Amino acid sequence: MAGRTTNRTVAIVGRPNVGKSALFNRLAGRRISIVHDQPGVTRDRIAGECELASPPFTMIDTGGIGSNPDDTFGPAIEQEADIAMESAELILFMVDAQDGLTPVDQALAEYLRKADKPVFLLTNKVDEESHRVLADEFAALGFERLFPISAAHNRGIGHLAEQVAAALPEPDPEAQRAKLKTPIKIAVVGRPNVGKSSLVNALLEDERTIVSDVAGTTRDAVDVPFSHGGMDYIFTDTAGLRSRNKQDSTVEIFSGMRSKSSIRRSDLCALVIDAAQGGTSQDRKIAGMIGEAGKPCLVVVNKFDLYHPDAPKSDRLAALQEEVSEQLFFLPYAPVVAASAKTGESVRRLFFGVEQIRKAAWEALGTGELNRLLQTAIATKPPPSGKGGGRFKLLYATMAKVQHEDRPIPVADFILFCNKASLMPQSYERYLEHQIRAACPYTGIPIRFVYRERAPRTRGRKP
Repeated sequence: MAGRTTNRTVAIVGRPNVGKSALFNRLAGRRISIVHDQPGVTRDRIAGECELASPPFTMIDTGGIGSNPDDTFGPAIEQEADIAMESAELILFMVDAQDGLTPVDQALAEYLRKADKPVFLLTNKVDEESHRVLADEFAALGFERLFPISAAHNRGIGHLAEQVAAALPEPDPEAQRAKLKTPIKIAVVGRPNVGKSSLVNALLEDERTIVSDVAGTTRDAVDVPFSHGGMDYIFTDTAGLRSRNKQDSTVEIFSGMRSKSSIRRSDLCALVIDAAQGGTSQDRKIAGMIGEAGKPCLVVVNKFDLYHPDAPKSDRLAALQEEVSEQLFFLPYAPVVAASAKTGESVRRLFFGVEQIRKAAWEALGTGELNRLLQTAIATKPPPSGKGGGRFKLLYATMAKVQHEDRPIPVADFILFCNKASLMPQSYERYLEHQIRAACPYTGIPIRFVYRERAPRTRGRKP
């Protein structure tokens, strides 16, 4: 076994469907892992913070070990659990009190005793006081610390969190200070099987998420902390988003909902498309979700090694850029990175793209410059008349102040004080956006207009 880390990290392990994800969500205080009656839903390692006790600690939810629900993924799930246990200071071994002691539980107990790490045995589904007797059978496993709990009914969870926090090493002051830095949250989104998990693994140079040729391997939205070039990131590897009518299970529907939630809570979205297939209608739908959420965006064209491999690289890049611009024409501001997760080619250029976007987000047009720019644009090309003959009139414009100082990538919101917002056609809004980007590109940043209607000032004396 590798040497112990100094992190306050615990791994939750056990066979499938004993309630590991339910416990993880309960300790985290929010739904992060997908909870479902179908065994084997969790496949990747999923990390989260527990702040129910002080000091807080990090948890890792793992896929079920043993009683393999899916022969395709069993070995990979066991490997992920092994890695989680290697990086943890303490192991939460979870069993199902209602099922009783099983041969798989006994085999896992034997395996965990060899880990040379503290193990807390959790007998889950002790939903009421009369069920506590069900936990007695598990004393035969020989673990000193046994906790009867019910993740579903929140029984014994607070006491468990306090005991876990007390058993872990004191937090490292340097690590605590590092946590005060706000990381950039990047949601890696796209259709199934375009290589999202492979891309995350290539960036981290680690088999951090399970990769398979089977579409839909990733089911949860997996948060992966990472540091590069002095910056902290959290990559969220999401489930592939298929159109609603092609989703064939409730788990896939939940996964899709989690992916959409990841888009909303991200600071930036990396839209991954397949170079060999180009931008599809589903890619455009996902790009639309990103646009509706008002999120900064970077397009990563994966599998670049398969894109006209015999042509010179410069020609390939130019052709690919042109194709993506045509296929995702409504994301003209999103920079494009051509990469290959399989070969590792140019994957680190994603960080260059993120840095471009981050710097662009903090550029600002001064109020005077902005008003001169827009007034010149309106004088050059006046807005069209409305149905009643009225015409949009801009009274004053200003850039909205960033609401949250710790927001690493703010969006570009412009407040337009005007006579009547309904007189602004969408096509003219795009024209004004183009004029702003000509002066300040705001690479990767969506530009949004917020309207404030005000009556125009009238000249002359008051009556």
